[in-house]
Amino acid sequence: MTLSTVWVYAESAEGKPTSLTLELLTKARELGGTVEAVYAGEDAAGIAAALGEHGASKVYAMRDLNDALPGAAVAAAMATQIESSAPDLIMFGMTYEARDVMGRLSVKVDKPVLTNSIDVSVDGSTVKCTTAIFGGNTLVTTAVSGGAPALAAFRPKSFVAEAGGGADGEVVEVAVPDVGATGAARVTARHVEESTGPKLDEANIVVSGGRGLGEAGNYHLIEDLAKLLKGAPGASRAIVDAGWVPYSYQVGQTGKVVKPTVYLAAGISGATQHMVGMKGSKNIIAINKDKEAPIFSISDLGIVGDVHKVLPKLIEALQARG
Repeated sequence: MTLSTVWVYAESAEGKPTSLTLELLTKARELGGTVEAVYAGEDAAGIAAALGEHGASKVYAMRDLNDALPGAAVAAAMATQIESSAPDLIMFGMTYEARDVMGRLSVKVDKPVLTNSIDVSVDGSTVKCTTAIFGGNTLVTTAVSGGAPALAAFRPKSFVAEAGGGADGEVVEVAVPDVGATGAARVTARHVEESTGPKLDEANIVVSGGRGLGEAGNYHLIEDLAKLLKGAPGASRAIVDAGWVPYSYQVGQTGKVVKPTVYLAAGISGATQHMVGMKGSKNIIAINKDKEAPIFSISDLGIVGDVHKVLPKLIEALQARG
């Protein structure tokens, strides 16, 4: 049995849907029934084509937020729309904005939420979500009871985004109610982090460094190698916590989940929380002087050696090739 209607909470960046949004739409199509998107922002018409191409037949747009944080207002608007549209399942990404909206919506419609999910299925009319626990070593499947809509949030890279060839999603304006003091906070400025090269969670090649680099000044080896490979630099939690690089570089359970074609881990021993964020990579290369390092257990190619010697040689060889 398939669901009648599935909603996906859509988000955008740089004028286009995020990769996580497209992943969720792709999975929603597999569940059957009608797929619709919910979007908070002024550019709903601009991203409707991409949302439609990935399965959204309709886009419920909440435009008039007046620079308010979306959580309270969007949750209130969604709760009102749910009364007439009656979705069976609402899928969210595990992002700050989506979790804020989902938590507030949960209270308004009096439904529980399932977070950190990596898969979803339908058994009859029951929605079941799968979550990885104990560092990804155990999978738990939870059935949602209590009636529709089921609210579930999913980790990035849980699904592969694939276009379905649909038409542009029909944009339906949804009024944003006045939520009073709850929505009083306003966004006064926006700052975009400067970056070059591909984004960490979208790159085909990721080069990550860990404590084995020795000191913050050696992280340039990771950046230099990533640039030569046209990839993105990443990091273990240890060096992020140490202040060597920003949190946005962190790969792992509490950072970004990546699934590149090639993942190169230099000086990373392989803590469980790190491996959860990268073990889905197609090809894993590890460089570590400790031959017993856990990272080698999931590597396709392991180099037992000092990163201070291996990385400069690798960079030199790539530079020689032009």
